[in-house]
Amino acid sequence: MPVDCASITASLLESELFGSLRGSYTGADRDRVGSLEAANNGTAFLDEIGDIDHSFQLRLLRFLQEREVRPIGASRAKKVDVRVIAATNKDLAQTC
Repeated sequence: MPVDCASITASLLESELFGSLRGSYTGADRDRVGSLEAANNGTAFLDEIGDIDHSFQLRLLRFLQEREVRPIGASRAKKVDVRVIAATNKDLAQTC
């Protein structure tokens, strides 16, 4: 399941990766399964991970530690078994 993090705005990246429930934000007219849940028992490839917002990195780190996704608007998290591969063309040591 490839995700190009550079082509998705910061406000939509959370919904793209974690999913969302109907009515959780304006325009959410149906439940949406996120890329990480869709990749359950498989691999998620996060391309251009160096372009994600620094504040979103905390949520992503929590996912990597707990192996759980909580869609936007959900009260409970779901366990997933996903191998994550990430790539970037940026020097991450310089961006911190």
